[in-house]
Formats: sequence, structure tokens, C-alpha cells
Amino acid sequence: MAVERNSEVAPEKHHLTETQDYKAGWSFYLVLAGVVTSLGSSLPVGFNIGVVNTPADLIKQFCNESFVSRYDIALSNTWMNVLWASIVSMFTIGGCTGSIIGSVIADKFGRKKAAILTNVLSIAGATLFLFCRAANSVEMLIIGRLLVGLSGGLTTSIVPMYVAELSPAALTGAMGVVCPMGINFGVLVGQLMGLDFILGGVDDWPYLLSGYALLVIVSLPVLCILPESPKYLFVIQRNEAAAISELSRLRGVSPSALTSELELLRKEARSETSAEHWSMMKVLREPKLRLPLLLSCSMQAGQQTSGITAVFYYSQTIFRQAGLSAQRAQYATIGSGAINVCTAALMLRLLPRAGRRPLLLASVLAASLLLATLAAALLFIDTASWMPYVSMSALLAFVLVYGLGLGPIPFFIASEMFEVAPRPAGMAWGSLANWGGNFLVGMGFPTMRNVIGPYSFLLFSAFTMGLFLFTKFYFPETRGKTPTQVAQLCSRGLRSRPLTTATAKHIL
Repeated sequence: MAVERNSEVAPEKHHLTETQDYKAGWSFYLVLAGVVTSLGSSLPVGFNIGVVNTPADLIKQFCNESFVSRYDIALSNTWMNVLWASIVSMFTIGGCTGSIIGSVIADKFGRKKAAILTNVLSIAGATLFLFCRAANSVEMLIIGRLLVGLSGGLTTSIVPMYVAELSPAALTGAMGVVCPMGINFGVLVGQLMGLDFILGGVDDWPYLLSGYALLVIVSLPVLCILPESPKYLFVIQRNEAAAISELSRLRGVSPSALTSELELLRKEARSETSAEHWSMMKVLREPKLRLPLLLSCSMQAGQQTSGITAVFYYSQTIFRQAGLSAQRAQYATIGSGAINVCTAALMLRLLPRAGRRPLLLASVLAASLLLATLAAALLFIDTASWMPYVSMSALLAFVLVYGLGLGPIPFFIASEMFEVAPRPAGMAWGSLANWGGNFLVGMGFPTMRNVIGPYSFLLFSAFTMGLFLFTKFYFPETRGKTPTQVAQLCSRGLRSRPLTTATAKHIL
């Protein structure tokens, strides 16, 4: 009998210990979610940004030959430029469209199914790329660019939100880096695949454009077995049983050990915002959400108006003027892309320790100063033999500091400033600002380059300094705070004083 009593008491003691000692951290499904969404959803976005420039002349030749054979029309240089601009811009148009509909899809079908949709669209686009030359169809190429752009817009508005909602509070920053790290890695992979001895040959461009699909095909089945966001199930769907089941599977512990996380979910479910449906227009009109929305959109747009794409465009010229051969200049450009990937990986460790605000402010300020330095070095590049090395150093330093704050933080910061219900719409606005900034810089930079040359980077520097001043006055530290607390700090719009000690103490 004594043995039986001990066997009954032991599980109870174990239960108490598990409940009291459990602290959510890295788990199998959380790590799997980070890897799978990075490779299957985020990587294709960066790949399609970085890959199209290498085979540009080959694709233009294909387009001209297709028009001659099908319509008996030879395209002039003017019309070829128009067609090429259309092919390139379709990606951005799709990105803007995906950003707009992302909030609706995320709420209607759930975060996981929305992420699955991004993969399906990505595979469809790759299929069109692979067979467009065999079908002699420029239209398939254009539609493919539209589909991968649509997938990209959905990815940037949904994936950071999904992985952030899967994460415990202490790891939201680290998991928030997953999406931008995947995008940066995709750009690097696209540059590498475009090398002559890999897929940069004359007949290889359809395989080059569609090569990313192999990773997506491998990732898609794994994505299907990941848990749905417990916050979505609990707060939006009001399905407490399913939320607890998925949270238990995600953390790898029994529901009895999840008391503190479930209490936080219940608090979010009881908040004022959780009972309402939040469209993008409703979020835009809500005064209490105005400052979080402005912060999120300004950071996302600020990524593009920092001129990061233009810097990479100029990199080949700068490296050549520094004395590198054409091939070595290409390798140096790839090296700068590798810096971008490495800094994103470094942020996995920095963000939980340093916080969002100091990293972002230091990154934005340094980026602004380095852009001004780059402009000055380019203006006087022929005046001294060492000046090309100044410009090269400024370029590499800019890529480094960009990756330590301005690159990754804007992608996930909306998930820490918006509560669960308005979060999809807030993320969608931020994603739209990013793609809109991408479109404006992409369309405007060639003209700026022709008209004002290196002074373009002074303009980018001014935009970036403006972002620094705005975030310095209004961006609160979100590390260690719940979205509800951050929302209260910013609830008075531009009249908010989210940085004052008294206000913070009152809220906390």
C-alpha cells in the first residue's frame, strides 16, 4: 500500500514542478517554423529581387525574338525598354497587391494557411519561368513575375506576424529576424546562381529564374505540419481548446505548464480591440493606432528610401573604380550581400540583449552619415588615387550598419506594437509602405542618377536622417513589453510621449 501511495503522490509533485519551473524557450516546432518559413517563403522574395539583373540582356533578346516570330514585330530600343520595365515592375505591383490583401487572408484562413498560399504562388511563378521559353511566351514571363510579386507581398505582411505569434515573448525579436534574413539570403543566392559557371550561361536563364522552387517544394510539406498560431485561434477564432492544443504541441509541454502564457492570451482576448474586425481602413482611421501605424510604415518605407537597392546598383561601378576587374567586382558585390546575411544572423543574438530602440537608432544614424560620405566620395572619386577606396569602404560599412537595425527590425516591429486583432492590418500597411518605397526608388532612381548623379545619395541620406529624428522622438522600446502596453504608450497619436519615464511606469 505504501508503494501505491508514493506512486500517486509522485506525479502530483512532478506536475507542480513543471508548472512552476517551466519557461518558454526554443522548441522543435519553433525552430522548424523559423527554418521552413525562411527557406520556403522569405528566400524566394530576395531571390526574385536579386536574380533578374544578371540575365537581363538574354531575356530582352528572347522577348524580341518572340515578338518577331509570333507577331512579326521587331521591338525598337524604346519599346524594348518599356517591355523590360513592365517585366521588372510586375514584381513590385504584385508585392503591393499582396500586401493589401494579406490582412484579409491572414484573418479568414489563418496565419499558417496564408503562409502555405505564399509557397503555392511562388511555385506557380517558377513553373511559368521554367516553361516560358519553350512556349515562346513573353506573357508567361510577365504573369510569373506578377505571381512571385504577389507571393512576396503576402510573405512580408504574413510571415513575420506568423513566426512572432508562435514565439514566446522573450524570442519575438529573434524570430522576427527570420523573414529579413531569408530575404537577404535569397538575394545572395540569386547573385551566386547568376555566376557564369553556375546558371549564368546563354541558355540557362529559365532555370536561373526558377531555381528557388526546389527549396519551396521541399519546405511546403513541412509547413503544412506546423502548428497554427495559438494567438490567432484564441483571440480571433475564439477557439480556446484548439489554441491550447496547438500551444502545447508548439512548446512541447503539457497544457498544465502553460498557465502564464494562457493568462496572457486571455488578457488579449478581453482587450477592447479583440472583439472588433479590423480592416486596413479602420486601422487607418483609428486615432489610438495612428502612432504605431506611422512608426511601422515609416520604418518599412525607410528601408527603401535609404537607397539600399541603389547602393547595390552602384557597387559594381565603385569596385571597378577601385581597381577590381569585372569578375572580381561581381565577387565583391556578392561579398557585400554576404555581409547583409551575416549581420541578420548576428541580430538573432543581439536583439534579445540590446533591445530594438538602441539598435535601430544607431543603425539609422550611421546609415545616414555613411550615405553622405558615399555621396562625397563619389563626387570626388577622380581627385585622388585613394578616393575609390573611401567610397568602397563607405559602401561596405553602410551595408553592415543597415543589417544591424534598419534592415531586419522594421519587418517585425508591427507585431510588437499592434495587438492581435488589428495586427494583420497593421502589418499589411507596413508591407505596403515597403513595396511602395521599393517602387518609387526603383522608378525614380534611374532618372535621379542621370540628373543629379552622386547627389542622389545625399537625398537618401536626408530621408534616412528624417527617419532617425522621428523614431528618436516617438519610438518606444518594445522589448519586455506586451503589445497592449506598447499600444497604450502610443495611444494619443503624435501627442503621445511614449519615452517619458512617468508614462512608462504608469503603464507598467
